[in-house]
Amino acid sequence: MSVNSGPQRNDKSLYKPLFDAVSRGDWNEAKEFLTLHPDAIRARHPYSNKTALYMATELEHEHIVEELVQSMSEEDLEITEYYGCSALALAAQRGNIKMVECMVGKSKKILSITTNQNLTPILLASNNDQWDVVHYLYSVTPIEDLMPEKGPYGAALIYYFITGRKFGMARELIRCCPRLVLTKNHQGAFLMEAFMPSAFPSGTRLKFWQQWIYDSIHIDCTINDIRVSVQNEGNEEHNRTKIAWSVLGFLQGLNTNLLEILGIKRLREMKLAHIEALELLDNMCEVTKHSDSEDFLIPAVFRATELGMFEFIDRVLQARPNLVRACNSMGRNLFQFAIECRQEKVYNLFYSKLSKRQRTAIGNIADRDNNCALHVAGMFSPLARLDKISGAALKMQRELQWFKEVENIVVPLVKESLNKEHKMPREMFTKNHNQLAKEGERWMKETASSCTVVGALIITIMFAVAFTIPGGNNGQTGFPIFLHKKLFMAFIVSDAVSLFSSTTSVLMFLGILTSRYAEDDFLKSLPTKMIIGLSTLFISIATMMVAFSSALFIMIHEQSWIVIPMIFVASVPVTLFIWMQFPLLVEMYISTYGRGIFDRKVKSRA
Repeated sequence: MSVNSGPQRNDKSLYKPLFDAVSRGDWNEAKEFLTLHPDAIRARHPYSNKTALYMATELEHEHIVEELVQSMSEEDLEITEYYGCSALALAAQRGNIKMVECMVGKSKKILSITTNQNLTPILLASNNDQWDVVHYLYSVTPIEDLMPEKGPYGAALIYYFITGRKFGMARELIRCCPRLVLTKNHQGAFLMEAFMPSAFPSGTRLKFWQQWIYDSIHIDCTINDIRVSVQNEGNEEHNRTKIAWSVLGFLQGLNTNLLEILGIKRLREMKLAHIEALELLDNMCEVTKHSDSEDFLIPAVFRATELGMFEFIDRVLQARPNLVRACNSMGRNLFQFAIECRQEKVYNLFYSKLSKRQRTAIGNIADRDNNCALHVAGMFSPLARLDKISGAALKMQRELQWFKEVENIVVPLVKESLNKEHKMPREMFTKNHNQLAKEGERWMKETASSCTVVGALIITIMFAVAFTIPGGNNGQTGFPIFLHKKLFMAFIVSDAVSLFSSTTSVLMFLGILTSRYAEDDFLKSLPTKMIIGLSTLFISIATMMVAFSSALFIMIHEQSWIVIPMIFVASVPVTLFIWMQFPLLVEMYISTYGRGIFDRKVKSRA
């Protein structure tokens, strides 16, 4: 409830000295005025409708706030401004723990005063990541005030705990009142919708060395042994004293600062947060088993599918297996929706959990527009997913991989089924990916054209070099003067390899330029040609530099102090070219001949 009472008289000049003194932080002058006008302590500013306490809180004059609170009654502390915000709510929102403690020490009734947006002080603090204030307010808030019967405040607080990654506090509150899991927050959302991808291992993208460290970190104690100490949770080091970790033996003796610089401390805290999130989710899923309705879970699982949170879906489906057949507003089930969103991890999870008969049955179900799973695979992938793939050709390849994968699990009759637009799945794929195919063709041709120029230049250079060898030929025998030197043999071999590999690369790129660019060509044919072309081009560039270096050493081997810097400078542009193009080659090879994105043996329990 909000309180807006105050002195009825609001003369613009009567209380001006008080507000001016508070604005300047002059308590002595404000005290003198309040001695003459005691009612002024409840007065509002004529324009902002703020009391002296609210203004002092806003300006963070802590000493004035303390003095005013001592002079005020409990009812005075409940006065709010236009938007229903009390002085305590403002202090909580700003994160001023000293002011909050001062006001709450005077009256605990102000803990339940809400703003016009139906937010209590602790919710405002949570929404603004003021966790020191949240820890204190939570410790002084009666648990009864957070029960579902008192409104959405308990559910809203847990919602903020989850989004703020305070999983331990959320778990503790749910243990006190499991029914909060089934309660909507102040915005009408259930707690299951609060989880974000970053709360789980699958939603955290780490570099290979970071992933190795992450996997090596060991949490010695079980999650059930971790207790939430509300008053001390702000001190993160205190909460983690029982956590033992080991990455490499020699790192164990390093100090905390060095661990932080190396990123190990952050990875350890990340792994602990992931474990706590999964344990919290398990507790919440246990509560859902005893609910008669599944409606509150449907938005959460579809959201999780869209965001690729397969750990979330795995645990929810273990608690409520029937959710796999739940449908969204378009009439698509979770399996079809995972295909629509191109979430391969979620798709793999469903593939491993469902039998072949179940996959076929669910995949054959038509939505409101009579689209089956194969029609859905023929739709255009969400841009957010395609943006993670380099080049239009690789994007087209990924779309084809999805279509072929789904095509393998549906019955032959479905491949020729018609939707409301009277289109078969393949026709739908062609229509929706026509523009992407054109962009892929243009991307392939532009890349091939650029690389053809480089390859042709190398052919020209290396062919000419073969007949203008360093040192020249012996006038009597016609053989090269440096024929018996090892560096000369290195020169000749590298020149030949460079010439042959560059010729191969040019032929591959010409094959790309003259390709017919059918849809299925993007699956294997075109990527294979590009892989061979780029690989041989890189080999030709590398061997060209070997030939160049060998020639320099042969001619001026006695002045190596000149040769080495020249070789280094000449290698810079070539190295830059390889450095820019090599990641594309690796990505294309993995996408074409790698393990693939579809893992049919994925574990259903993270």
